[in-house]
Amino acid sequence: MDFQELFPDEAACLDYLAASRWPEGFRCPACDSQRAWVLERRHLWECAHCHQQTSVTAGTVMHGTRTSLRLWFWAAYLVATHTPGISAVQLQRQLAISRYETAWLILQKLRRAMVAPERERLRGEVEVDETLVGGVREGRHVARRHGEKALVGVIVEARGRGSGRLRLKLLPDASQATLTGWLKASVEPGAIVHTDGWPGYAKLASAGFEHRPRQQRRDHPDAQKLLPRAHRAASNLKTWLQGTHRGVSPDHLQVYLDEFVRHEALSDRVGCKAPPPGRRSGPVKLRAA
Repeated sequence: MDFQELFPDEAACLDYLAASRWPEGFRCPACDSQRAWVLERRHLWECAHCHQQTSVTAGTVMHGTRTSLRLWFWAAYLVATHTPGISAVQLQRQLAISRYETAWLILQKLRRAMVAPERERLRGEVEVDETLVGGVREGRHVARRHGEKALVGVIVEARGRGSGRLRLKLLPDASQATLTGWLKASVEPGAIVHTDGWPGYAKLASAGFEHRPRQQRRDHPDAQKLLPRAHRAASNLKTWLQGTHRGVSPDHLQVYLDEFVRHEALSDRVGCKAPPPGRRSGPVKLRAA
């Protein structure tokens, strides 16, 4: 109700964007004049002195949109507050959007905007593993033979017995070059890195990390305890993808991974227990784009 009262119409949304862009009041980028009028339908402010037109949505996911700002604001609110995430079908139904394609595009833009480019690398002690998304195939070392499956890298900070920040990355392969490069981009040098015995992690010590591999056969009954935080995060990811989105396109999987990381940061679900085996939703499907 508070959100609805804050943004009851298009004008309120424009005023909010203008206040965010010009917190000290409007300044024309051409002549520095402070007087302007609003072209509401085009989301423009026009300088009263030189008539330079400035877009209030420039540099945002809403720039150039034909969809109302009020609908964009509601979509952003739902994406940020709907704890399990929200699918395009759900968004279309919630906001009475006539076309599914419009709801899907809004969600894709919002998902890409949710990742902070300046976010810090993980530090301290981390667990690293890979998992497969899509398909039903089983077998030893299955995480390194992905084929029709998508290979997703998982890094989780260890905070006591619990989990800290999470990073997920769609990986082309599990080679040394790929894994070492990904770790260097995601984790601070000097961090303690726990992995399994996969040879792709063999160069981590020379890359500046304190590498502590844990050797154990994947078909061992206690294999899940080898890297419990990483396995828990992977399990929660697959349950979320299947429960919320039913299936995802491989071409857009990374934005879904980023959305999951964002929701995990908001709800701190990484530290919760994985669903009991009997309650799982089944394999995640990778759909054609």
